[in-house]
Amino acid sequence: MRVDYDSQADAIDIELFPFEHFERQEPVHDTYCHVGFAKGVPASVELLTPADHLDLLEVAAERYDLDSQALVAAAKAGLAAPDRVVEIEVGPSLVASKA
Repeated sequence: MRVDYDSQADAIDIELFPFEHFERQEPVHDTYCHVGFAKGVPASVELLTPADHLDLLEVAAERYDLDSQALVAAAKAGLAAPDRVVEIEVGPSLVASKA
């Protein structure tokens, strides 16, 4: 995932995979959260005032069958490094794989 938090706009963009352009966008919340689609699947989640609306990532995850923990972790990483692109990879639990 690629995350970019723009501190002036107070907006975060989480790209789930590389893509050229959206086919469409759907609102999770009319004002604060939208999911963009490319190649027929969710490709990006945009969130305004993310520090106050991380809960909307869980709503988006449930609605579009995404990993809510990964989305929240990505948003927190973006908030921790404002105005810089953060790339993260979220894999399976190491503890669960050893059991």
